[in-house]
Amino acid sequence: MTSIFRSLRTLLVVVAALATASCGFHLRGSYNLPDEIQKLSITSFDKYGALTREMKTQLRLHDIDIIEPAERISNLRLNGESYGESTLSLYQNSRVAEKQFAYSVSYTVTVPGKGNYNFSTSLSRTYLDNPLTALAKSVEEEMLAQEMRVEATKQIMRQLARLNAHIEEFERKEAEEKALRELYQGFSEETPSVSIETRFDGKDEPQGKPLSSYSTTPSDDTTEARVEGDTTP
Repeated sequence: MTSIFRSLRTLLVVVAALATASCGFHLRGSYNLPDEIQKLSITSFDKYGALTREMKTQLRLHDIDIIEPAERISNLRLNGESYGESTLSLYQNSRVAEKQFAYSVSYTVTVPGKGNYNFSTSLSRTYLDNPLTALAKSVEEEMLAQEMRVEATKQIMRQLARLNAHIEEFERKEAEEKALRELYQGFSEETPSVSIETRFDGKDEPQGKPLSSYSTTPSDDTTEARVEGDTTP
């Protein structure tokens, strides 16, 4: 009897795990968020809008401290959101039967000393357009917009969890550029001096006598010139 209860308990645990995984449920603080955004300020095109409120809710659910913008604090900037509709199918009387509702959000993540990163997320949903239920249609559209808004903020959280890769790429490029700058500086310090002489072989001048000479030295970056010879006609 004991073994049967143990088997049933194990089966219930497995079923519960599969159910939470399939519905997209995430445990509190389950995202592997970078240390740079454990404290985060948020700015928005609409400070008191529905998207801003929902984004703050998602950040708090994942134990991110939301603080006021500061120079050394990472920032999430919600740049804007957009909606759009398109017709997918028509009734026989040419009235709209099915529509597609599209929603997108653009945002920027700024990590002090480690770059600015621009992202966008897009979603789409379809719904039936019943001309006999105009009031219900408007309510349905609002519910659909809120659902997509919540899903967009979840996608933003997933992108924040992948920010480590972008930061590592930024640091790698910074190190490569620094190494190249140091290499170029080393070449410039070792530039040798250059001297140029011009000789004139003419009837009135002894053969091989220098007419003028130029020399450059890297110490003072000056050029000296002297002209030799008898200028009497």
